Amino acid sequence: MRNLWKSVFGLCVIGMGLAVSAPAQAASANGPYYATPSWDQKLDANTRFIVLLNWNSEAVLDRETGLVWEQSPSITGGPANNGRRNWQNAQIHCNQKTVGNRKGWRLPTIQDLASLIDPTQSNPVLPSGHPFSNVQSSIYWSATTDASNSFLVWVVNFANGNVDAGFNKGNFFLAWCVRGGSGVDPQ
Repeated sequence: MRNLWKSVFGLCVIGMGLAVSAPAQAASANGPYYATPSWDQKLDANTRFIVLLNWNSEAVLDRETGLVWEQSPSITGGPANNGRRNWQNAQIHCNQKTVGNRKGWRLPTIQDLASLIDPTQSNPVLPSGHPFSNVQSSIYWSATTDASNSFLVWVVNFANGNVDAGFNKGNFFLAWCVRGGSGVDPQ
């Protein structure tokens, strides 16, 4: 049944006539979009990411995970207007965000955020040919708190790919909002 499910959804994606856009090398399409519901696949960036044209090209579908990401994470706002916020304000920022005329955004779990890392890349550690802009080689908040101390939060450093816990909610880091997925559990 699983293979049938993957085949049906894979054919829907293949049959929708994706077009490659420049300068981003990832595919772009108007939809409908069907993410293959499986974490066991490994796709190249040019087929993994689809820029969602009917979302004003403001969002990107990750076909490996089924998550929809902001195409361009905010690098403004926060106390110094550099996009850096404390953890609570990062949560508020994503919860109140509208991207592609859609609400329902959230701060990603640590697993969501880490799924974007390509350890063969650096500054930022995103797959070659990704369609994102404004991704800083810096630390990004996750929504996942440390199970041993809920005042500490897991983060991803997009300069080197490190995934770390132990960062105080009072620190100021960047937020990259996501839509979909299962939500947050302490880790």
